[in-house]
Amino acid sequence: MKLIYIIVSSDDDDRVMEQLNKKGFSGTKMATTGGFLRSGNTTLIVGTEEEKVGTVIDIVKKECGPRQRITANTPPVGSANQGFEAYPVMVDVGGATIFVVNVEQYVKI
Repeated sequence: MKLIYIIVSSDDDDRVMEQLNKKGFSGTKMATTGGFLRSGNTTLIVGTEEEKVGTVIDIVKKECGPRQRITANTPPVGSANQGFEAYPVMVDVGGATIFVVNVEQYVKI
């Protein structure tokens, strides 16, 4: 048995969960916050048999493709913001971070 932590953009979480559910996977969604753009993320937690881990990863790859977004640059942390001018920059967003860990025991009550 494996436990899969999937960290995705909040823009992608509904699509990922919908596709996982269609393939028979269930999971838990937790709202989290990313550090890079200070934007909302979602951490999905899915438990499954070891032989189905690849299927979960394939679903995530399909639904969380990288894309570009325009955002305002932010001042460096700890700066006094003096003379700092915000301007739009193109950044890559999307994708996912996935952790797969062994489960010692699984009990469903």
